[in-house]
Amino acid sequence: MRYMIQVRATPESEAELTPAPDPELMRTMIEYHRRLAEAGVLLDAAGLRPSRDGFRVDHAPGAAPRVIDGPFAETKELIAGYTLIQVRSHDEALEWARRFPAPFGPDKPGVVEVRRLYEMDDFPPLEGDESMRELPGGGAG
Repeated sequence: MRYMIQVRATPESEAELTPAPDPELMRTMIEYHRRLAEAGVLLDAAGLRPSRDGFRVDHAPGAAPRVIDGPFAETKELIAGYTLIQVRSHDEALEWARRFPAPFGPDKPGVVEVRRLYEMDDFPPLEGDESMRELPGGGAG
């Protein structure tokens, strides 16, 4: 089972002009991710640049897709970073998430949300079409 641990953005993380994280926080994050790697459950991890560097593609019924450039106003709906893990159970994902360091430091608020990824086995097979399963990362857990 794959789970994404998402670090929710804050107004402060969205406002930062250059990444200047606290060195102690960086050491803590590196150590946490080193432990994930040693346990064999780490698939990927990254911080995301503020939404001003991004864009959205809005799909409305009957209309052509519309590109909306960042920044985006609602920081509570934005992700500042993620860690992707592969574990054997929900309980194991929960244990790793409980150990996740305070994302912006122990003296700042932060929210970590954990969501399970869909796997191809969660869907009924499409007769004669195995193409999604053959793609890199195509849902094979």
